[in-house]
Amino acid sequence: MKTPSWLDRILYPFQHHHLDLPDGKMHYVDEGTGEPIVFIHGTPTWSFLWRQQIKSLSRSYRCIAPDHLGFGLSDKPGNVALTPEAHAANLETLLQHLNLPKLTLVVHDFGGAIGLAYALKYPEKIKQLVILNTWMWSLEEESRIMRISRFMAGGAGKFLYTRLAFSPKLLLPQGYHERKHLTKDVHRHYLKPLSSPTARLGSWQFAVALAASSHWFSTLWEQRQKLETIPKLILWGEKDKLLPISFLEKWQKAFPNATVKRIKAGHFLQEEKGSDVTQAVLEALAAKPAAEEASYF
Repeated sequence: MKTPSWLDRILYPFQHHHLDLPDGKMHYVDEGTGEPIVFIHGTPTWSFLWRQQIKSLSRSYRCIAPDHLGFGLSDKPGNVALTPEAHAANLETLLQHLNLPKLTLVVHDFGGAIGLAYALKYPEKIKQLVILNTWMWSLEEESRIMRISRFMAGGAGKFLYTRLAFSPKLLLPQGYHERKHLTKDVHRHYLKPLSSPTARLGSWQFAVALAASSHWFSTLWEQRQKLETIPKLILWGEKDKLLPISFLEKWQKAFPNATVKRIKAGHFLQEEKGSDVTQAVLEALAAKPAAEEASYF
């Protein structure tokens, strides 16, 4: 593909890769060699969110980061379902296409359910999970989130998202604890991929899905025991204004053996505390599983 003129190749120096899907071309990053790490983004972000981690980790690992259809450098079809369920199916197609050995899966925001749907279906293919500020359950009990999502499903909500770019212009900045990390240059890289009403349909459909995909989220959570034996690192931006801290507590209750690191950052901790996130992932990758450690004695 031709590199967009707005893309800073110093910030994002990665080669472009594409997979043809029935609904459009999915763009993805595939950098480095070694054990694979797959990074899954949410909204209104794209693989650009993981650039700091990819730059560092690709020195020793193979780093793969797709852009969901409707986001980043992937196609932005205007007449297809861009639901979390559809994105999960697309991710499965990509990972089957790449035919990766056992992988580390790193998920954030809507990427949590999207990526973990793959882990639930193929737990034997997952070496470990890294979970950042996300969820994998119905949000029906979150009355405020439900009210907002149902409002966004209507005409006024769609206008806010598709015509006024509510998500990248207004919601994304709210996800930062310290706004100084959202420089004009960085913000431009989140605004430019969503520069038309059609291009913003993906972010709008995610807002609607908070309520509309409740049943799908529930079915994932009901299967969570399939993930019990997979090592987990939970990195949580504890100053998140978009997701409540109770989400972290729910993860901890479900998986008490997970390693948990709370970071003084907002929802987009990859941006605010990029080196801390990278170091935590690196340490988790270098750690020997208990069974493997036992074999040395």
